Formats: sequence, structure tokens, C-alpha cells
Amino acid sequence: MVVMFALLWLLQWRINNAGIVDVFWAATVGVVGIFYCATANGFHQRRWLVGALIAVWAVRLSLHLWSRYRGHKEDQRYTALKQQWGRAAQFRMFRFYQMQGLGAFLFSMAVFLAVKNEAGWWVSDGIGVVVWLVAIVGEAMSDYQLQKFKRDPKNKGEVCNIGWWRYSRHPNYFFEVLHWCSYVFIAYATPFWWLTILMPVAMYHFLTNVTGIPLSERQSLKSRGDKYRQYQRTTNAFFPWFPKADG
Repeated sequence: MVVMFALLWLLQWRINNAGIVDVFWAATVGVVGIFYCATANGFHQRRWLVGALIAVWAVRLSLHLWSRYRGHKEDQRYTALKQQWGRAAQFRMFRFYQMQGLGAFLFSMAVFLAVKNEAGWWVSDGIGVVVWLVAIVGEAMSDYQLQKFKRDPKNKGEVCNIGWWRYSRHPNYFFEVLHWCSYVFIAYATPFWWLTILMPVAMYHFLTNVTGIPLSERQSLKSRGDKYRQYQRTTNAFFPWFPKADG
């Protein structure tokens, strides 16, 4: 991870687009997770199941992020970070990329713990699959709704509040955290299953307090102004819920 993300950092410096790390991160977690599924000594059928779950998640998210990255300017979140960091931008970006590599390793441990489960099928496996399905479908719908909204020229400068975006300002982040909850249930019969709880908690922290919502909200306020402020007043930032009346 250290070497791969160092090379990726050199690539982003050369092409001047740090957003490539998002695509690479999702793909890396998927590849490492599949490796665990192929080599672990847990219940054989569960290994196949978890391998399919993490592969579908990684392919869908990587392709979606690649479609956002390819042919587009650098994500405004990363541009803002570079401006904020000034002359130390590339040094701090290297550290940021190394943290992404560490995160990829740690999040793949959720898959490792799930496939180390040697017990036969449990009810918790079914619950985990249901949670996974809700998360993947919800996140895919959220991404599609936002893309469709942005493609319409009439929506330039407007706030997306259709579909899931009517109930949460960041439904894609909510469903991403929910996705990591699925492995908690699948790993339930293993001695260290409780460690998998750290993954959705960590993802929630990073998305709501570090690189996700704070940077995204700042950019939205800058580009949409009072329209987005009204959206903030009426719509939950993370957990989907019915919108509140403004004022």
C-alpha cells in the first residue's frame, strides 16, 4: 500500500489531478478484499458470497468515480485543499495519499474478518446481505439522480433536491457508510467480529467531519449561495429524513 500510493501520488503530481485517488482507493479495497476471499480458511460458501459483494461494490464505485474523473477538471475539494496548503501542498498531499493507502488496508480488514467466519450460514448473514443490497441500490440511485440533475442545462446553479437528495444532502455518503455495516453482520460469528464496527464508524467520521461533507458543503455554498443555505435549513446533512419547513 505504501509503495502503490506513493506511485499514485507521483502520477497525480504529473497530471495535476488529485482526484484519481478516489478511483484507485475503491479498486484497491476491492482487489485486496477478493484476495482475502480467495485465500482465507473460512466457510467456503461465505467466502464466495463476500467475494461477490465486495467485487460488485468496488466495480460499481470505481466506474462511477472514473466517469466523474475522466475528462473533467480536478475535483474542487482537492483544488481547495491545495490552495489552503499553499507551498506545502504536494508534501501534504503525499501524506494524504499515504493515509488513503492505510485506509484501504484497514477497510479491507472488514472483508477479512467476514471471510474468516468458519460457521455455517447464520441469520446474521441474511441480514448482512439485505443491508448490503439496500446500501448498494441506494448509493447507485443517489449517484444516478445527481448525475442526471447535473446533465440538464436548466439546473445550472440550482440545488439537487430530487429523489434521495430530497431527504438528505449527502445520501450517497449515508449509503456508503451503510454498506460497511453489512460486513458487521456477516462477520458476527467470528471471535473478533466487533472490530468490523470500526469500519462504518471510521467512514462516518471521515465523510462527515474530514474530507466529505465539510469540503463539499463549502464548495456548494460558494457556488449556490442562498439556495444552498435554504437547502441546509430544510434537509438533514447525512441521515435521510423528511425535509423541514423553512422558517
